[in-house]
Amino acid sequence: MKKDLSDLHNFRLIMLQGSEVSRPERVQPDFFDTAYYVNRELSWIYFNQRVLEEALQPDFHPLLERVKFISIFSSNLDEYFMIRVAGLEDQYEAGIQDRTIDGLTPARQLEKIRTMVLQQLSQRNECFYNDLIPALKREGIEFLRFSELSVSQKEVLRHYFRKEIFPVLTPLAFDTGHPFPFMSNLSLNLAIELEDEENRALKFARVKVPSILPRLLRLNDIEGFEAGDDIIRFIWLEDLIENNLEQLFPKMRIIQSHLFRLIRDADIEIEEDEAGDLLETIEQGLLSRRYGKVVRLDITPDMPQSVRKLLMKNLEVTSRNVYEIGGVLGLGCLIDLLKIDRPELKDEPFVPYNRIEEEYGEDLFGAIKAKDQLLHHPYDSFQPVVDFINQAAVDPDVLSIKQTLYRVGGNSPIVKALMKAAEEGKQVAVLVELKARFDEENNIVWARALEDVGAHVVYGLPGLKTHAKLTMIVRREQHRLKRYLHLGTGNYNPVTGKIYTDYSLFTVNERLANDVAELFNALTGYSRHTGYKKLLVSPINTRKRIIELIEREAEWSRKSDRGRIIMQMNALVDSQTIRALYKASCEGVKIDLIIRGICCLKPGIPGVSEHIRVISVTGRFLEHSRAYYFQNGGRAELFLGSADLMPRNLDHRVETLFPVFDKTCIRSVKSDLDLILSDNVKAWQMQADGTYSLVDNDAPEINSQSLFLSRSTIKKTSFKFKAKEL
Repeated sequence: MKKDLSDLHNFRLIMLQGSEVSRPERVQPDFFDTAYYVNRELSWIYFNQRVLEEALQPDFHPLLERVKFISIFSSNLDEYFMIRVAGLEDQYEAGIQDRTIDGLTPARQLEKIRTMVLQQLSQRNECFYNDLIPALKREGIEFLRFSELSVSQKEVLRHYFRKEIFPVLTPLAFDTGHPFPFMSNLSLNLAIELEDEENRALKFARVKVPSILPRLLRLNDIEGFEAGDDIIRFIWLEDLIENNLEQLFPKMRIIQSHLFRLIRDADIEIEEDEAGDLLETIEQGLLSRRYGKVVRLDITPDMPQSVRKLLMKNLEVTSRNVYEIGGVLGLGCLIDLLKIDRPELKDEPFVPYNRIEEEYGEDLFGAIKAKDQLLHHPYDSFQPVVDFINQAAVDPDVLSIKQTLYRVGGNSPIVKALMKAAEEGKQVAVLVELKARFDEENNIVWARALEDVGAHVVYGLPGLKTHAKLTMIVRREQHRLKRYLHLGTGNYNPVTGKIYTDYSLFTVNERLANDVAELFNALTGYSRHTGYKKLLVSPINTRKRIIELIEREAEWSRKSDRGRIIMQMNALVDSQTIRALYKASCEGVKIDLIIRGICCLKPGIPGVSEHIRVISVTGRFLEHSRAYYFQNGGRAELFLGSADLMPRNLDHRVETLFPVFDKTCIRSVKSDLDLILSDNVKAWQMQADGTYSLVDNDAPEINSQSLFLSRSTIKKTSFKFKAKEL
């Protein structure tokens, strides 16, 4: 039964104070009470619900963008099961009964996850089939079933199937002479019951829907298919396969076929102390990802019990792992609909503002030397980050480049620039994080390419992922060496740089350069330097310093009622930091938390967190920035960087938070944070029970991302106007 936190607190006051309730004294709450925390796994499901809401709300986005959010929600959920649910399943099967900070066992978490996810999948399907598909049809984008086609259209598709799809398919039998076929992670399959026409024997077979072919076949592109000039028509690949199975099984009678999809444990476990070669170990881990245990089996509701039991037995799953889902299985592929050339059904395109280029031309080093340059992506262009490496690669005065790479994506211009620099004879040292989940394969390719041109490539510290975003360029200027830094909150990936909100700081600050140089020495060599003077570096001093800064605001509040904290991050999980925030709230510190995803802290609990507000903004762009602002009695301090306040970021990763010294830059970020906090269109506010509701107030509508976009447009227009005047 849910506790009433207010009554619970008052009860404790009375019990502790005895009969003298007329003059109550403030009693320190028990900050370890499980009622004060939200479960980490359930908080993530609340986050994915907010992603789903972007599709559910008809006024939030243009039509194809709403479809995109259905895709993102579905892909997010797949990854959640591959990693988080798989971990809980391991704990459950091992008989672990340890409780989380909120008091739940692994078994209880799995129960709650299943209930919540089934409800969300029902919402998703209701939206997709009863809202989006009819809306798409009204716009001339139609999904057809094979059964709806005319005889001539079916004949065209049968010919297409035989020519383009049939050669790729491999039907696999299952009987005494054929073992149960292996099925890879995220595979979509057909379970087929057949009858031999000669001896009437029942058979079972499996056909995989090949992932190398598009799930959505555009009928307009198929030769001979009369789709109509004004309507874009699609058919699902599995629907076409299912209706042509007789071509795969001649002289057999197809009794029935049923779609199913499975998700396996995809969390690669690496014993680095035993790994002679980390790169080879990761490669082996990528192969093993295909063979992880099944954690979810998706089936359609009409699958008979006989087929269901056969699959469950051979895939070694229980009813807890089976999810009945109506309609199409695996909707992550809907992202492909954004390729349709219908701009009126998508977000209005925008070109990010390249302020540095506008003000300083191509002299990027001169711009950085003139003053610290702070960029807010994607509203400010990511191009200066790419130009930073490109210019260094060909600049004869640049001696060395050191950089960390976590997720760079395919066809990376930054890696190509680093390769060019190495070919030009510059000293290039790159830390490539091979353990970046689901980017391992890309990173292996880039690591080898860099090694091939003579760059020094390292893979990080044993037992720690390197998540810090750092670049240092050493340049000879007037017979002296000068160090140029790029420090960021996001990855060196120009693609995500257009859709993730992040900060980039370019600086030549010597105090920061000294710390960054020491950190690179620790990453590439045997340095055990721990005396970082300005940088916060995990796992060395980040948690300790953040808690000290929180406690300092509590002291300011005790002295002058001026305690103020604003934190923006992706996730807040660390219990030590949460307790420090609770204590600061009890001292009257006003705390605003902008947390995109997981938040284990509960705001608004009387006597515990009544001065804490938590909001989450979900919109066109993925909020990815990490910013930590402390008012410090009027002498504000601001830290930006790669670290969320989670145990993994504070204890198990190399992370950096860097101070911003320039007061103009501090004011700029503070203004950004204030605008986000005033959002009453796309902001969700967390309630004391851990749930979220849209911010609803009587103030004029403020959509922070839209305003950031409009400001970027105004900057470009203003600069062009001034240039024309000159």
